[in-house]
Amino acid sequence: MEKGLVHIYTGDGKGKTTASVGLAVRALGHGWKVVYASFFKRPDTCGYNEVRVLKELGATVFSFSEGMPMANKHISREEYHSAVESGLSELKKYIAGNKIDLLVLDEILIAIQCHFIEEDELKRFISEKPASMELVLTGRGATAGLKELADYVTNLSKEKHPFDRGISSREGIEY
Repeated sequence: MEKGLVHIYTGDGKGKTTASVGLAVRALGHGWKVVYASFFKRPDTCGYNEVRVLKELGATVFSFSEGMPMANKHISREEYHSAVESGLSELKKYIAGNKIDLLVLDEILIAIQCHFIEEDELKRFISEKPASMELVLTGRGATAGLKELADYVTNLSKEKHPFDRGISSREGIEY
């Protein structure tokens, strides 16, 4: 592709990560070089089998945190802020040395929503991406400024969810 576009999957509904993983699988099926980077969920400890499958299909996978302070009390806001910043920096270096067709930044929007990094930092990352690289951002709370930069914005909204009735996350469906 000559021009890679920017996708945002946001909202309070289920399916943001699922949509990004589906797009990654489609891209891998076309022989694309795919990188999946997680900024909140720790695939190695949370049992996210979609990450295992992405690796098996040939994607490069990064995980840049031990979770977020509100979900893991052993992590301070400062540690998470540092993890997100260093993750973006590491990705910039990786991108500079490799041709990537699709980059997924899973849950990066939470880092903006919770003020772990500034919106301008992510906007700069987007503006500096290789022109042909497709970029996917996921997470709740996409800002108006980020939506303006994006080519696709999908808002997944919750109307009803089993969790509201006390039904816990189910293996194979929510994780």
